[in-house]
Amino acid sequence: MTAPNVTTYLITGANRGLGKGLVSAYLLKPDNVVIAAVRNPNDATSLALQDLPKHPSSTLIIVKIESASETDPKTAIAELQSKYNIVSLDVVVANAAISQIWPAVAEAKADDMMRHFHVNVVGIVFLFQAVLPLLQASSSASPDSTPQPLPAKFVTITSSAGSIGNQEQVDVPNAAYGPSKAALNWITKKIHLEHPDIIAFPLDPGWVQTDMGNAGARAFGLKEAPLSIDESINGIVQVVDHAIRETSGKFMNYKGGQQAW
Repeated sequence: MTAPNVTTYLITGANRGLGKGLVSAYLLKPDNVVIAAVRNPNDATSLALQDLPKHPSSTLIIVKIESASETDPKTAIAELQSKYNIVSLDVVVANAAISQIWPAVAEAKADDMMRHFHVNVVGIVFLFQAVLPLLQASSSASPDSTPQPLPAKFVTITSSAGSIGNQEQVDVPNAAYGPSKAALNWITKKIHLEHPDIIAFPLDPGWVQTDMGNAGARAFGLKEAPLSIDESINGIVQVVDHAIRETSGKFMNYKGGQQAW
């Protein structure tokens, strides 16, 4: 059974980039169970997670969740319950995503758009449906150690590319990834409204020097993305750990500010 003083995190896309950074950050903190969800637990990048430094009181669990799969999230939750006695989740960070092509609207192909929507939107819905009962079973303590418990948190990693209000500031061809993130923002806001017993919000990590972020930067003629992984992770951890129900349902960024929808 999950101990009452332990905080349990589930992070998808956990074997690289932001996902790996979050796993690393939370493993270094005390009294955490960090569940790293990866596409292939036997891949070298997944196995390497076991070598990350961790606090003596924290634990790493690796499970398989392929981001486009309808069944993987349910199977992973069943495994967590039966094999690891995980009875609740305090924080779920839906980080897994794809960004593979950046067409103008006039050049966008249906297959490309549908592939991005399936992974970046529908896959998150599958994940949420699977983790919801364990989120609702959580009674995590607030980060300032007050006795009042906070609701569990479901955080979706989104992008400024999904902001409709900021399109003039982010005026680049992006007719597959961008609209998928806009749809993800809608889904996350609706989760906030439909489930007042949890905290749910989309979080923009910035344009980060991950494999995906740097690939996008090169597509637009830049050497790399402007933001380091460490800077983004430090901000994300602060925003997630201090999120409360009153700030739920907002489009947040890694600096703790709000983005335009």
